[in-house]
Amino acid sequence: MARTAYMIGTGIGNLSAGAYLIRDGGWDGSQITMLGLETHGANDGAPTGDYASEYGHSPLANSRGFLNRGGRMLNEETYENLWDLLGSIPSLDQPDKSLTEEILDFDHAHPTHDVGRLIDNGGLRISGPDSYVHMQFTPRERYLLTKLMMQPESREAALDDLSIEDWFASSPHFFTTNFWWMWKTTFAFKEVSSVAELRRYMNRMILEFSRINTLEGVTRTPYNQYESIILPMRAWLKDRGVTFVTNRKVTEFLFADTSMRDEITVTGLTYEDVKTGESGVIEVGLGDLVFDTNGSITDSTSIGDLDTAIVEDTRYAPSAQLWKQATEHFYNLGSPDKFFNDRAQSEWTSFTVTTSNHLLINEISRLTKQLPGNALNTFIESGPLISLVIHHQPHFHAQTADEGVFWGYALYPRRVGSFVQKPFIEMTGREMLEETLGHVALLDHSADPISAHTEEIMDSIINVVPAHMPYASALFNRRTTADRPSVVPTGSTNLAFISQFVDMPFDMVFTEQYSIRAAQVAVYTLLGLDLPLTPLHHYERDPRVLAKAARVMLR
Repeated sequence: MARTAYMIGTGIGNLSAGAYLIRDGGWDGSQITMLGLETHGANDGAPTGDYASEYGHSPLANSRGFLNRGGRMLNEETYENLWDLLGSIPSLDQPDKSLTEEILDFDHAHPTHDVGRLIDNGGLRISGPDSYVHMQFTPRERYLLTKLMMQPESREAALDDLSIEDWFASSPHFFTTNFWWMWKTTFAFKEVSSVAELRRYMNRMILEFSRINTLEGVTRTPYNQYESIILPMRAWLKDRGVTFVTNRKVTEFLFADTSMRDEITVTGLTYEDVKTGESGVIEVGLGDLVFDTNGSITDSTSIGDLDTAIVEDTRYAPSAQLWKQATEHFYNLGSPDKFFNDRAQSEWTSFTVTTSNHLLINEISRLTKQLPGNALNTFIESGPLISLVIHHQPHFHAQTADEGVFWGYALYPRRVGSFVQKPFIEMTGREMLEETLGHVALLDHSADPISAHTEEIMDSIINVVPAHMPYASALFNRRTTADRPSVVPTGSTNLAFISQFVDMPFDMVFTEQYSIRAAQVAVYTLLGLDLPLTPLHHYERDPRVLAKAARVMLR
């Protein structure tokens, strides 16, 4: 009898596990079943109406336009598993090319070079050609950052439950430096985030340290990542017979009863159809495998529209609830509450703007001195800390030639705006845009300022869609080395976890790379494949890279 693999969640991690089972494990796609609440996973975006009809969302008064709940930046040098796996998946737009070829060709033709990275009330933070690489460190801060980077991985437990704020307690000036403003808003760290994760990032992304001001290390996809990566992966899997079941919420693992509780064997999956209310049990047979997404950063997202504020979804994350149920049976599966029970550490709110013409995007480009596709602009004096990402246009296949799309996010959504006097999380999409335009207008000292065109700009707005994500940065929450389970926990015979909440050495969370590598580890381990994992680069050991980083740190 053929074995079956059940994938709980259809984000990039489990899609990758399916691809590894087929490509490297020799499985037939008909042996794989994907169980998903939605199609997108954490990779965005889609027309707003697609999201409004998905699990957890109410109908919107305005479902026009598009939605990017967030965005994640790829990296050519350090996303080794991603490029290897996507090299096996053909593009939907250019079938003669792999996704790796398509993405890198596009990126090389449209390289990122950000010249408006930080903006204060005085304008762009530029006073000379090299001003952006002045990190503004004190000698004490250089010492603390170097000490952190040199902390050996074998002693990561010494950083258990410590925040970045704790590490730099003796030099709070660190949190006013150009470096910190750029770092926190590029990667969505907060002062309360785990210093252990900062250590991993500083080593794994050491190449970005010396170019964080221009974001030249950012690799972008031709369209949004859902259309450029997820849809081609789903199509490739479907073509090979993989079954996708939507609206399926797995609510409980059924485990084999063992006297010593030292063997983890899943024998069944209790589920609920979130559309019909139907419930049932999937029998997991001898030799079958289960791959679980034990936590998703887009769980419990709430969305609004141009004139509708979000209504916060206060429910515990569904993916983490299943993980939590497993921890009630076994002691070595981590601590989901460390990541999903303190929203103050992890929440932020994004908003996606769709326009009927290019007036607004052109005005932002004029004032920030850069074309769409280059920009991550952070208004460092905005209370909620607003950043904007202006995409290369078009960002969606369905975009018309006249339409424009960009998104922004507020890292501190409970803070009150400077121009709209209410917490950012309580604003409608229109108010979020008004708050943002207030900061943009501070840049404009021309004879015909953007503030003179407010009515014309607002007339061009198709929709502004707020999206509050309570767990967006949960993967950076303070943690110990025991709070995340291994990909294949000790004693597991058929269960693997694939997500941003598993523990693997060296690599860094909040990346597609991390999920895909977890998928490779899961498949190779459960199948007993005698194959090497995709090699990872160690630029933190390269003397030339370190020398360049040192020069930047000393400026």
